Amino acid sequence: MKKLILLMHCPDKKGIIAAVTNFIHQHNGNIVYIDQYVDRIQSAFFMWIEVEGDFNQSDFEKFKATFYDDIGRHFEMSCSFYLSNILPKMAVFVSKYDHCLYDILAQQRSGKLACSIPFIVSNHRDLEPIAKQFSIPFYHIPVAKESKKDAESKHLALLKKHNVNCIVLARYMQIIPSNIIDVFPSKIINIHHSFLPAFPGAKPYHSAFQRGVKIIGATSHYVTEELDAGPIIEQDTIRVSHEHEVKDFILKGQDLERIVLLRALKLHCERKIMTYNNKTIVFN
Repeated sequence: MKKLILLMHCPDKKGIIAAVTNFIHQHNGNIVYIDQYVDRIQSAFFMWIEVEGDFNQSDFEKFKATFYDDIGRHFEMSCSFYLSNILPKMAVFVSKYDHCLYDILAQQRSGKLACSIPFIVSNHRDLEPIAKQFSIPFYHIPVAKESKKDAESKHLALLKKHNVNCIVLARYMQIIPSNIIDVFPSKIINIHHSFLPAFPGAKPYHSAFQRGVKIIGATSHYVTEELDAGPIIEQDTIRVSHEHEVKDFILKGQDLERIVLLRALKLHCERKIMTYNNKTIVFN
């Protein structure tokens, strides 16, 4: 038995759940999990469903088309369908920091992060030995002011060649160009070393230290053209005090970055996130 995952949203109306569950029953599907949410302010309905059934690729395509014709069109639904046995292909972009990269690769190798990683790309060579350690192809693509367009073309070619579904910025210290963002809307996941929207910018720990904060945080979000302003997926904080120095903030913050980024990646790879009006609906 294979599992199909359905994410959908539409204007809130009566009868949506009944129509969807009846359709699944009529097409020999068995619902093993269902979750829904209504945004009362926007009058929007959201639902996540996991279905067991005999889904080969042909049946899967037929199920999607029939669902839209019978239900989706009537309720003005926006739907995404996935077969749970087909893992997303996730490209990893890094620079010089290795703490997030190690966790991602270890979790993926152990099967706790449900994805495949076709390659790692970096604007530096520092982390190439880690890629070799995990037997993952590594590409070095420098990014300089005069070569940004060339780097963008090489990135896009790699992503297309490997049929990548999503990208993680595991402390990749370059701005992602709009041409790549347009190809991967709500599919580029970043970790920001701050509790957004507070203390944005390049040195949030220094800013936080100067303000005498009592907590620091990390934020994982989808990338949009507006820097550090995309839909937030996951956040967490840790307490600090006057006894801590900036180096302590950074060490504690890096631990949070690893934890928060992995949570976000697992949610994304398990297809449990929907974006709507620059926010996320996260089904846990």
